[in-house]
Amino acid sequence: MPMLIQTRTITVQKGFADQVIERFSAESPVDSMEGLVDRTVMVNRKKQEHDEVMVMIRWESEEAWKNWEKSDAHIQGHRENRGKPAPEYVISTVVNMYEVKTIKNGKGQA
Repeated sequence: MPMLIQTRTITVQKGFADQVIERFSAESPVDSMEGLVDRTVMVNRKKQEHDEVMVMIRWESEEAWKNWEKSDAHIQGHRENRGKPAPEYVISTVVNMYEVKTIKNGKGQA
């Protein structure tokens, strides 16, 4: 059963990364979804012109991700935000999906 990873890279005006980190680090209905492996929030403040926040969500399978997409909690969340503009400090958002082909654990991992 191949793992699926969804990434969401949010580019924001310099100094606004913490607002995005806070939003994506908060408790969410996705956290109790069957098939969720984990949710990781990372930040890159090294670029001079903007900050980037990447959210990586790992699913046990594509089927688990599809079940989340079809879930009442996910659909309701989109319904509540429909028509609301993104915050002004958000420059862009890019979403990608990756099918995991190989995982190699380091020597320090069980």
